[in-house]
Amino acid sequence: MSKRYSSAKGPSQRQLRAGELLRHALVEVLQREDLREPELSGVSVTVSEIRISPDLKQASAFVAPLGGGNEREMVKALNKVAPYLRSLVGQKITMKYTPAIKFMSDETFAEAKKIDELLSRPEVVRDLETK
Repeated sequence: MSKRYSSAKGPSQRQLRAGELLRHALVEVLQREDLREPELSGVSVTVSEIRISPDLKQASAFVAPLGGGNEREMVKALNKVAPYLRSLVGQKITMKYTPAIKFMSDETFAEAKKIDELLSRPEVVRDLETK
């Protein structure tokens, strides 16, 4: 009997390990390979997280351009070269199947900035001060 993935439980230990293995291999490939996409030339890519499906065949990579840049164009270009990146990553990892990678924009940095701005507002600072 197989376990079904439940969003309430979160990812399994196996999914987390496979995601980190894939993230490290993808970062290494992006650092070393010269991709022939004009949108990716001279752009440093931050891979913050990889979420992988329970069957380990699909992966969502959350990326952001390091130091700013056009995030939408970068994600579009990465999805265009995803099959090539998958083959390079497959050579670096020891999994039975190399997951198909879908690149998505990472919104966590924007959310963290928004929270920092809220916490630095004078009325919030006043309420947070100890009396």
